[in-house]
Amino acid sequence: MADSNSKFIKLRCTKCKNEQVVFGKSASKINCLVCGKELAAPTGGKTRVKSRILEVLE
Repeated sequence: MADSNSKFIKLRCTKCKNEQVVFGKSASKINCLVCGKELAAPTGGKTRVKSRILEVLE
């Protein structure tokens, strides 16, 4: 059963402006699919976001 606090986050890359949806508690580094810039990094809990958050999806 999924954790009720788990959410998806829509991010915008600060380098190429690509929009990407990521899991809020990811266990691996997330890079932009277009330019490869790091968008988010795992912390053992919530993801540390290194780009602009556009929307939190329920």
